Amino acid sequence: MIRPLFLYASFIFCCIACDKTTPSAEKQQITEKINQLYSQYGKSNEAVYNQPVSDEVFSPELKKILEDAINTSKADIEKVKNSDHPDEKPLIFEGAMFSGLYEGYTGYNIKNITIHDKTAEALIQFEYNLTSPKVLWTDRIQLIEADKGWKINNIIFDKNVNHSKDLTSNLKDFIQYTKE
Repeated sequence: MIRPLFLYASFIFCCIACDKTTPSAEKQQITEKINQLYSQYGKSNEAVYNQPVSDEVFSPELKKILEDAINTSKADIEKVKNSDHPDEKPLIFEGAMFSGLYEGYTGYNIKNITIHDKTAEALIQFEYNLTSPKVLWTDRIQLIEADKGWKINNIIFDKNVNHSKDLTSNLKDFIQYTKE
């Protein structure tokens, strides 16, 4: 009688232990994805012009919007270069694209990661210390779980440092502006 009870209790504890390791492993994957974003694309927008948009980092939807916006910008750069006024400024990405502060950031820290089924949100506290006083703000990175792991689906910018709502809206507005 005691032996089956012991086995049953052991099974329950194993299930509970396994259940608790999954969110930790997922949070580690999300942390790695965020670090990959900021190491691969850096603090300036130059990187988006010089390398393909990663389908390892971005969701298919965000990847397509990024590619459309980059191609739109590259087309305008060529159009201006070949125009009668090549000294005019083409439509390019200015400021830090993946950060709420135009100037970019000097450091960041992942404050919290919340997972809900196949979606997650990470609160990222940024710092820009090249001014006095230094600027602190918190952006929210939204992720989705896809075939090959977690992918960044959008970035919601801190309203205290950025008047735009989020990355996806910014990119769509950029594309729309060039069509007008």
